[in-house]
Order: sequence, then structure tokens, then C-alpha cells
Amino acid sequence: MSQLNDESGGPIDLRTDQPHAARMYDYLLGGKDHYTVDGEAAEKALTAFPLLRTAARENRKFLGRAVQYLVRETGIRQFIDLGSGLPTAENVHQVAQRHDPTTHVVYVDNDPIVLVYGSAMLAQDRRTAVIQGDVRDPGAVLDHPRTRELIDFTEPVGVLAVAVLHFVGDEEKPESIVRTLRDAVPPGSHFILSHATADIAPEAAMGVQRAYRAQGVPLTLRDKARFTEFFDGLDLIEPGVQVVSEWRSDVPEAERPDHADVSWYGGVGRLA
Repeated sequence: MSQLNDESGGPIDLRTDQPHAARMYDYLLGGKDHYTVDGEAAEKALTAFPLLRTAARENRKFLGRAVQYLVRETGIRQFIDLGSGLPTAENVHQVAQRHDPTTHVVYVDNDPIVLVYGSAMLAQDRRTAVIQGDVRDPGAVLDHPRTRELIDFTEPVGVLAVAVLHFVGDEEKPESIVRTLRDAVPPGSHFILSHATADIAPEAAMGVQRAYRAQGVPLTLRDKARFTEFFDGLDLIEPGVQVVSEWRSDVPEAERPDHADVSWYGGVGRLA
């Protein structure tokens, strides 16, 4: 591989010797953009919770349904996707632009590999950008030149923090991250959030948490009440906070996975 540079022109350290949450997620989704160390770490988590792949895929489906809802029913045409992970099937821009090709999307991730692969994939799409940023520093994300170029903060924005806040520890105050983002967008904006939990299958879920942490990947599982606090100041869209496989699902109830096989909450909130 030739030398890869970051946004400032400096060389990128791809950190392929340590697992990263975005690449582990790619592995669980059956993607190809991960390294041996990511697959090994994910397999250790699968030992604790063999249905983790089911959980990841149901979370991805939730993202698609939620984005579709925002485009079809709220008129939102611009999105910021925090902790977006590696490009895979049914990305935010693909779902949104299927309904309106003029939709703008900014993807944000702190893994430099996401920047490399995402920028290459979206090089011909002037309405979509990938920036290197961290959900823990929402101010820098909001002030990034590409964010300011693509997102009109006088119009409603769809903000996604899907499968990312559980990698933010309590000491890093995830609720204040959401608050900063909430304060930066106008009324009519919507937040799509999802989060892993130990509420439903505690023994298996805590095993996953231990496996992630043992590989140096922080993971903090939270219960439904704690996750719901992230929606403070927002009006929850029906059906409220649900296991992701249940949120506005178009799959017959009898065919949906057991909640214990998913152990992931999701919801959508509107800023009035």
C-alpha cells in the first residue's frame, strides 16, 4: 500500500496492530475492511455472546429504518453520522439519497482507516464527506470545514450516534456530548441513538463487555433508563426507546429475533 496521508497531509498511522471498534463492527457485519487483530477480538466477544452478529445486524437495520423515517416523514435532507464506522451496505447516504438524491451526509469516525476507505468510496459524491473526528469532541466535528460546507445549521439536521455512545465512559459524560450537539442544531432536528445493554441477557452481555475491554476497546453497557436520559430535551418519536429489532419493524413479529439475542436499544428524538 502506498503512503496514506491525513487531512493535513501528514502520514496516517493505521494502527493495524490493535483492534478498533469500527473494524470489529465491520467484521461482525460480514464486511471485508478489517484486520486479523479485529477479527480475533470480535471472535473473543462472540465466545461470550454467540449472537453478537445478530445484534450488530439488527442495529444496522434499525439505522436504515430510522433514516428512512426522517427522510420520508420529517423532510430532513442533511445528516451527521458520528462513529459511522467503515463503509458497508445501506449506509446513511445510500438510504437517504434513494428517497432524495440531494441529501447531504457527513460521516465522522476516529479510525483513520475509515477516513481512507470512506474518502475513496465517496470521492465522486460531492454531497457526502468523511471526516476524521471523535464523538468525544463534538465541537471539533461541528466546526470542521467540511461539516460547515455540507450542513446548513439553519435547517433541521439528522444527528446519528448509532452504536457509538457505549464506547464513551461515564467519566466522559456522554449525555453532555448529546447536549452539545442538541444545542448546535435548530428546532425540527432529530437524533437517532442506539446503545448496547445488559438489561436483557446480563451474563452474556457482561461477558461481551469484559472481552472488549480485555482487548483495549472500551465498552460501557447501560440500562434502558440510563440510555433514555440521553434523549433529555428531545421529544421521543413513537414507539419510544425499544430493542432495535422492534423499532418500527416491518418484519412480522413471529420472525423477529428474541430480545435477548439483540440486547441493543434504539430510539429517535425530535428537538421541538
